[in-house]
Amino acid sequence: MTKISADHLARSAVVYVRQSSVDQVVHNLESQRRQYGLEARARALGWSEVEVIDDDLGKSGGGIARRGFERLLALICEGRVGAVFSIEASRLARNGRDWHTLLEFCGLVGTLIVDEDGVYDSRSINDRLLLGMKGTMSELELSVIRQRSVEAVKQKARRGEHFTTVAIGYVKTKDDRIEKNPDVRVHEALDLVFRKFVELQSIRQVLLWLTQEKIALPFAVGGSSDPKIEWRTPSYTTLNHMLTNPVYAGAYAFGRRGVRTTIENGRRKVKRNPQRDWKAWDVLLRDHHEGYISWDEFVRNQRLIADNANGKSYLGRGAVRRGEALLPGLLRCARCGRRLYVQYSGRGGDTQRYVCRGDFNKAAVAACLGFGGMRLDRMVAREVLERLQPLGVEAALNAMKTQGAEQSEKLRQLQRSLEQAQYEANRAYRQYDAVDPDNRHVASELERRWNERIQAARAIEREIEGLTSSPSPGLSAGDRKALLKLGDDLIRAWQRPGVTSEIKKKILRTVLSEIVVDVDQDNEHLDLVIHWQGGDHTRLKVKKNRVGVTRWTTDTEVVDLVRVLARQMPDYAIAALLNRSGKTTAHGASWTRTSVCSLRRTREIAPYREGERRDRGELSLIEAAEMLDVSPSTIRRMIIEGRLPAEHLCKGSTWIIKQSDLTQPDVRQDASRRRSRRSPPSCDANQKCLEF
Repeated sequence: MTKISADHLARSAVVYVRQSSVDQVVHNLESQRRQYGLEARARALGWSEVEVIDDDLGKSGGGIARRGFERLLALICEGRVGAVFSIEASRLARNGRDWHTLLEFCGLVGTLIVDEDGVYDSRSINDRLLLGMKGTMSELELSVIRQRSVEAVKQKARRGEHFTTVAIGYVKTKDDRIEKNPDVRVHEALDLVFRKFVELQSIRQVLLWLTQEKIALPFAVGGSSDPKIEWRTPSYTTLNHMLTNPVYAGAYAFGRRGVRTTIENGRRKVKRNPQRDWKAWDVLLRDHHEGYISWDEFVRNQRLIADNANGKSYLGRGAVRRGEALLPGLLRCARCGRRLYVQYSGRGGDTQRYVCRGDFNKAAVAACLGFGGMRLDRMVAREVLERLQPLGVEAALNAMKTQGAEQSEKLRQLQRSLEQAQYEANRAYRQYDAVDPDNRHVASELERRWNERIQAARAIEREIEGLTSSPSPGLSAGDRKALLKLGDDLIRAWQRPGVTSEIKKKILRTVLSEIVVDVDQDNEHLDLVIHWQGGDHTRLKVKKNRVGVTRWTTDTEVVDLVRVLARQMPDYAIAALLNRSGKTTAHGASWTRTSVCSLRRTREIAPYREGERRDRGELSLIEAAEMLDVSPSTIRRMIIEGRLPAEHLCKGSTWIIKQSDLTQPDVRQDASRRRSRRSPPSCDANQKCLEF
């Protein structure tokens, strides 16, 4: 041992103890004895101060952060360590980085490395070469062991026999297979989760419904070899695991998580994230065992869950959210392919506008397009309802069948809970009845448990009684008739006040895949391509509101009519004329003098001035009759026959006749000829003449 000098002995010796796993720490005690025995060897070689570092028991040497090894390096750098004792190189490190870092530090400060084979000085070329080879062999040994283990696991997984854990609702058999748990209550609870997801189409909505109805779900507790079932209030993580695990579709999957390795703070960090694309999994065996749902249902659920992820991808539709807009998540820009977003404005925040933000990662790029959404929502909804109208009666019948289904589901779950509670109470009684009465401590505890089980069963019985004592009323004959009538008229059912926007959105998402929208070159129409779920496509053109025009804007036709009528009659007469013509205001109300006056002020239309028509040389039908000395009906016949030019704006409005037209010779001759055809006056003094 000529390599050990007085300088080495003046410093302390460090014995580094490590085992790779907790199982080795518990069972492989001989290795521990050998490693701790190095303390005696260090003292035999002349060291009086020996420190044992065993902080890394149960940790691998392949790169995981080891506090004990870091403390060893710190002591070496401080020059306080004369020698490092280890039974072999693999105990110190199993990766080249840690091993060569140790050798470099030991060479700088002159620290020896001692194992069961000898003493090594890393400053010596031969010793450094030998130590380097030992470290390389140690790293290679770990790689070979890991590769063998991984390949063995993959080989077993390819046969569908590798199970680290068993999903709730299944049990593992002795021949490395899984089958459904024989507990009927577990079956019905899991079936309920999958049915409610199909109905509500959102994991969060299923969680809220289960919490509201106070329905518990099964959880596995205890070891993986013999887990016990406990019933607890579900969480979002639990429901997400159930709905995304392919085991419930009867499939065996291995390698569902992708591995990504990064370097953080000089250490390797491995992240395992689930891969949504099942084609990227290492092993996928369909029809491996009996499932709770089919594979097609599983794929549809995954697609829906991915679409519900708001903000995760510009290609996803997002979940149904609050708001009156019916098409969020369905509209896609024809220019950049991104999803359109909805913006609400107005006093009540109920005016929606769809906009495309474009490439929002680049601030310099402006939005592609934007437009109001109310007219678009109405047109798309009308298109959908026309397609669904033949299915309206069938939907009404299905609504009758499912009326009260939620209450029956809750009652079924409570009955299963009562059966379980009664079983637990009977089991507690049998334990209490079997104990020796003289053993008071045990008997009192078993009696307490028995009473708790009885109280739990009675609480469930009271809840069942409260649910059955006030059942939800069924549909009366009148309700059935009204529901079938609404099914026959789907549009009227769509417009009923009780139909919320959330229900409408779900209906639209059920039949629509997406809608590609663009604005034409004239910026007057929206060009739509509706993609239906079945694969069909429909083209639709929707008129686009001009800038400044809203749903409360008066029609251009009415404004033009008021502009002309204001040159002929006062506001009250214009209001009466518009009402007789069936014209309404922008809000659907009838016209009044005030509303006509407000419209004139907004459109900058001057009011009617008395005598204005006379100044322009315009006469009414009655005034023209007086001027030609004929009856008004005669003037009307002359206008109809085309002998007298006149203007008539709309039904019920006054005929406007130019005074200059009445002075035309042909018009006067025609009027004179019509006057000559009058019947002579009667000689009867009692006969009265009708004056026009």
